[in-house]
Amino acid sequence: MTQEHFIIELFCRVDDMLPKTQEHFQAKLSRSELVTLGLLFALKGSSQHAFYRWLKQNWSNLFPALPERTRLFRRLKTHRKLTEAFLGEPTVFGVIDSYGVDLCHPIRQIHQPNRQRIGKKGFASWRWIVGGKLCVLTNKFGLITDWDVKTANVSDTEFLPLVEAVCGKMIVLADNGFRRRANQPENLKICRRGEWNDRMLIETLFSLLSQVCRLKHLRQRVWAYFQMRLAYTVAVFNLLQQWNGLNFDKDGISHLSLAEFSL
Repeated sequence: MTQEHFIIELFCRVDDMLPKTQEHFQAKLSRSELVTLGLLFALKGSSQHAFYRWLKQNWSNLFPALPERTRLFRRLKTHRKLTEAFLGEPTVFGVIDSYGVDLCHPIRQIHQPNRQRIGKKGFASWRWIVGGKLCVLTNKFGLITDWDVKTANVSDTEFLPLVEAVCGKMIVLADNGFRRRANQPENLKICRRGEWNDRMLIETLFSLLSQVCRLKHLRQRVWAYFQMRLAYTVAVFNLLQQWNGLNFDKDGISHLSLAEFSL
């Protein structure tokens, strides 16, 4: 499949999945076009400048009404709630884990004023970072059903509301970082290292996001745009996992893949 055919089919799938509403009569880009651009931005894994330059040079024929760069990304930020249409459904078992995202190199933070720094220093993914912490809740197929993001200096227990929200729908497996002394959610099961190795599916998810979407290091300097980038990344991951149907082996284990869609 050529990149052009991929982008056209991506738009068609997005248009089918979004709820139908009346478009604003002055809008130059439809909601489906905006979400498609947001998904391409997340999949490309580049900066806003580089993505917009790539878009103008290669695909202006597919998006003839493309607005100016800053206006485009403001609209992507405004419409990021539309990505909720791509979240997966809860299943009996699920997995929750967190992932550190660098927003500033630790050595450079001393040169960056606090008012310009949106990330915090914290311990995530077995290393010290200055940035944010993305937490995702996946179902048994590896699809993301919910997510949240906070600064890197918070504990994983701050993400337990994601678990509480699916109480009665999903039993959530987690590591010791999510253990809380009191008021532990009833549907949370803490697993020691070596237990429930199916949890490693979420590590595959994080690896794919790191390698294909380049999520390990981001350049966003405004928190709202950081959230926007993550929202479209979650949406494009779920959509592409189901592109050709979910892939299961003979043991019923889902195998995640994203590399063939790399731009």
